[in-house]
Amino acid sequence: MIQHFHFKPLFENNLLPGWAISFYYKQQLYKAEYKKDGRIVWVGDKPTDKDIPTVEKMIHELMLFHVYD
Repeated sequence: MIQHFHFKPLFENNLLPGWAISFYYKQQLYKAEYKKDGRIVWVGDKPTDKDIPTVEKMIHELMLFHVYD
């Protein structure tokens, strides 16, 4: 489960898409950029290849709830 999920716009002009996201997963801090088309670009460490599909699904759900609501 993702914990302490945070997001903020990448640009001062909130009309430009893209968000910096950070969260904890399995007690590890991860950072990424969430792009307009739903791509996730990892900054630094990323979850294991086994965990990435699960984590990306949770991120998409959180972004839909918080940003696109």
